[in-house]
Order: sequence, then structure tokens, then C-alpha cells
Amino acid sequence: MQSQLNLKETKIINSSEQDNLSTSKGPFRTEIVWRNVLIFVLLHIFALLGLFHFDRRMFYFSFVYGWFGSYGISAGAHRLWCHRSYKANRKLEYILLFLNTIAVQNSVIEWVRDHRVHHKFSDTDADPHNSQRGFFFSHMGWLLCKKHPDVKKFGAKIDMSDLTSDWLLRFQHKYYVPLAILISFALPIFVSMKFFSTSFKTAFFMTSFRYLLTLHITWMINSVSHIGNWKPYDKNIEPSDSKLFGTLTFGEGWHNFHHVFPWDYKVSELPLYRYNVTIPFIDFFAWLGWATDLKVASEDMIRKRVLRTGDGSHPYSIEAAKNKQIFNEINNNLENDVKRGNEVYWGLNDEDIPEEDRQEIEIWCKKHD
Repeated sequence: MQSQLNLKETKIINSSEQDNLSTSKGPFRTEIVWRNVLIFVLLHIFALLGLFHFDRRMFYFSFVYGWFGSYGISAGAHRLWCHRSYKANRKLEYILLFLNTIAVQNSVIEWVRDHRVHHKFSDTDADPHNSQRGFFFSHMGWLLCKKHPDVKKFGAKIDMSDLTSDWLLRFQHKYYVPLAILISFALPIFVSMKFFSTSFKTAFFMTSFRYLLTLHITWMINSVSHIGNWKPYDKNIEPSDSKLFGTLTFGEGWHNFHHVFPWDYKVSELPLYRYNVTIPFIDFFAWLGWATDLKVASEDMIRKRVLRTGDGSHPYSIEAAKNKQIFNEINNNLENDVKRGNEVYWGLNDEDIPEEDRQEIEIWCKKHD
């Protein structure tokens, strides 16, 4: 594999990303990090042993603990800190940071950096979990080998100043390992032994099972959601929508919508909580006044994008196909629409978002100073 971004013709790389798409002179060779391989092999063994040391009360506790920890990724690292799809007061940030540390998926700063570059250069060599390198690689293989040089090069171009300027996130990043061990493992193991009279062995193995299960659910967003065929918003990109994985992954599996509108706090059009359980979490704190300025793609914005690049499965596309007048309007405006291409943004603060798009974004629960 040559060290060069395999950009589709429909994808636009804006501003400073236009130059020097290659970072090495010779062919790139995958270099396995055997330490990581050993860690994940042991984790899978420990998780499997958890099934043989099953404790019902420990299972329920681990399920709830892991469930809330997942909000630290979906509502915290992902929708708040990465895409800036809403604002949170300090109290909510403390909660989200605690939940995020339960999940143990790297510090917020590191997680966001990888995810922003994933959005900006999705399914290219600069994507940390490039789906073009195979299902296993995009699922978990990317964690078992050294990063492609393009990941580091283009990742360095991503603006992270909004996070690195926050002392709270810097604190978590600096002390991440001890914090993760304490919050994700030591605390639940202690609670299990103290209140459920569980042995250390059982508590440790079932905690490992909880952790591994949440990891695989998260990894499905990188792998499964990049091989589907349901692309109502943009048929030219790999990310796809899935009702099943949208539900299993706390609403993160509506991936075609999300890559088109990454700054939308709902990560989907669906208002139904059962298909996107992160929405009620954020909505609850919005009701408390702790979450404000919730960003939403307007109906007109969604409609125009669906008609321009969708695969025809969206109700707007079906309606347009039946209505000749609407269809003619689309054709009349197609030339101007095509000039815009398929813009690639990592979130609200991406400098390449056109001002006209910013004007169309709806903001719910505005903060009143």
C-alpha cells in the first residue's frame, strides 16, 4: 500500500490539506505493536473467564456501570468535545469526564484528535481506522499496529486548541492511566466485593467482560457502519446508516447522517429515543439548563443535501421522484450544487464550513447570558 490518500473524486480536501498528500517515499508496511496485541489477547481471555465466574448481581451492576460509561463517549467525547454539537456547563463536564474515564477509550484529547481526523479524511490513509484496509483493521486492528504516517501528518493539522486550553481535559490526559485504573476497574471491583460479597477473581473477570463488551460495541461504529449500503444523505461516502447498530451504539450508528452533519447533536433525524438513547440523556440536562445551544440540521438543509447526494431511499428523494416540478427544480439548480462538492467537516468549529451552512443550523435551548 502506497503512503498516499486514496481520495474519491467526490471528496474535497480544503484549505491547507490540499498540499503534500504523501508522507513517505516508499511503500508503507504495517508494523505490529506486540505489546498491544498481548494486552488485547489477555483482555479477551479475562472477559471469557468472566462468563465462567458469572454472578447475577455483579452482572447487573456491571451492565449499569458500563451503560453510563458509554454516555461518556457518545454524549461526552463525541458529541460535546469532538463535534461541539452543544454546550455544557462545568457541572455536566465533570459528570461526562467521569463517565468517559469509565469507558477507557483514551483521554478525551487523544480520542477527539483521532476522531476529528477520521471525519476530515474518512476512509483514506489519514483515517486512523481506515475501512479500506479491511474489516478487522477498522474494527480493532488499527489499535494493534503503528499508525500510518498520514494519520500523524494530517492529524497535526487538526485544530485541538479548544481542548488543550482546558485545564480539566489536560488534567485527565496527564493522569489518564491511574484515573482509568481507579475509576474503570478498582472502583467497581471494590463495590462488588464490598456490597455483593463477590470474590476478587469474579469481580475482576466480570469487570473485564464489561469493558471488552463496550469496546466491541464502540468498534462496530468504525467497522460495521462503514460497510453498509443505506446512504440516504450521501451515497458517495462509505459511512452508512443502520437501525440495528444505531440502537446498539447509543445512536452512533446513524453514520451516513453523522458524517454529513457531524455537528448535529442528535446524530440522526429520528426523534425516537429508543433508536438513539443519547438524545434523552442530553435532553435531560438541557431541561436542567446544564446543556445549551443544541445544534440541529434544519429541515431545509437536510432536504437539499438528500436531493443532491442521497441514494434515493430518503422520503425527500422519493417525494421528488414522484413530483416532476420538484425534480425539475433540482435539475435547474444542480450545476450550482455540484460546484460545492461533498464537503468534509469534523465538526462545528471546522474552518471549512461555508457561512451559508452555518446560517441554516438550528440552535435549540439557547444559553441566555
